[in-house]
Amino acid sequence: MLGEAFLKISSAWRGSFARTKSFERSIALALGQLCGVGRGTTTRGILALGRQEEDWSAFYRLCSRAPWDAESLFGSAFKESLRWIKSDWVAVAYDDTRLKKTGKKIPGAQYHRDPLSPPFHANLVYGLRFLQCSVLLPLHSEGEGRARAVPVSFELAPCIKKPGKMATAEEVAEYKKACKERNLSTSFVANLARQRRVLDDLGGSKRLLVAAVDGSFCNKNCLTGIPERTLVIARARKDAKLCFPAISGGLKKYADLKFTPEDVLKDSERPFEKAEVYFGGARRELRYKKLEGVLWQGGTKTRPVTLLVLAPTPFKNSKAGRLLYRAPAFLICTGTGLDAVRVLQTYLDRWQIEVNHREEKDILGVGEAQVRSNKAVPRQPALIVAAYSILILASLRAFGPGRSQNYPALPKWRRDKRRASIPDMLCMLRAEWADPTSALSLRVKAPPGYKNLVMTAAA
Repeated sequence: MLGEAFLKISSAWRGSFARTKSFERSIALALGQLCGVGRGTTTRGILALGRQEEDWSAFYRLCSRAPWDAESLFGSAFKESLRWIKSDWVAVAYDDTRLKKTGKKIPGAQYHRDPLSPPFHANLVYGLRFLQCSVLLPLHSEGEGRARAVPVSFELAPCIKKPGKMATAEEVAEYKKACKERNLSTSFVANLARQRRVLDDLGGSKRLLVAAVDGSFCNKNCLTGIPERTLVIARARKDAKLCFPAISGGLKKYADLKFTPEDVLKDSERPFEKAEVYFGGARRELRYKKLEGVLWQGGTKTRPVTLLVLAPTPFKNSKAGRLLYRAPAFLICTGTGLDAVRVLQTYLDRWQIEVNHREEKDILGVGEAQVRSNKAVPRQPALIVAAYSILILASLRAFGPGRSQNYPALPKWRRDKRRASIPDMLCMLRAEWADPTSALSLRVKAPPGYKNLVMTAAA
């Protein structure tokens, strides 16, 4: 059953807590926030547990005072994810996300550029910035038919506060120095090195860690601090200045002739190759050009990289519509001698981390808890994201990839659904918790009347 698999995987959380009571309380609070109905606050989780008539202060102190490490909660999710990866590549996706806030005394909350704002008018959003890492499970050959992302890290990555107008020259100099030492790029490099160590500790020292990132991580700071046995696949600018190595025999390292990825796209002398990848629910054919041994003086220095140029992909909005084309893409991979189809598939699977962000914020309500403690601000969202990872892995362990007959029946207009959604998993988890004979209910007893609440919510 789903609840039993959830408890087995989450049992590894015990090593993250100093006390058994804190461990049991974390499981109960995570379960209450997953199965609760309403906003994703700690209060809703306590109400779902039926503890509103008891002393509920211990649940608030769990994230603000109890000694435990939030990043260690994801170790069990990483270990369970390796069971579904049979190749010598362990692909991960990185991206930053923002959790909207309203309180002005929340540590780390700042104004950021709203990524959902239109391109002709940049808007601002007040909130917290988190850096997330998700393992990409290659389920293309399984019943699910597409990759699935499982978060294995969710850490706070705030910006350095800018000094005011009355700041001294020393304060401004310290601010500029801190911006270079503590930014999103340095957080990415440190997190990537930590994931490499975690993979080694789990017995994957001979496996290659491949990180797929978007254009915001395609810079000198990110691509020059890569640990060993690790590759980065990044989306590059079309005007990046590239070259080939200089002819050996002198001290010169870079050739005089410079070119850009856009020049390679327009070069008619280099023919396109074809690759079949899985994207958008079906096998599709892409055209690409591949250049190996390329140098990027402003990015990777003397480290040779592979450039992949993807041709514009045709598509139609309707059967009778005119043929449209998507913009071309330019990828840089910090390695040579790699299979281009494998690199393309890994980068296309990176989209699943965007699905993680949507499910975490829209369905689970990550970031809706208005906590203000220095410890609770990064740990409360991480606890829910870790529970979300275990929920995905528990569904894979219990029912396998794809949407099997164990899930609730679909309505008539959705008969072709092949992938179990998070609402499907939550519906099953709530039903098992409402059953007094299930392992989940025996571990964390559901409050009286919760069964009626589940039936009402499902209706």
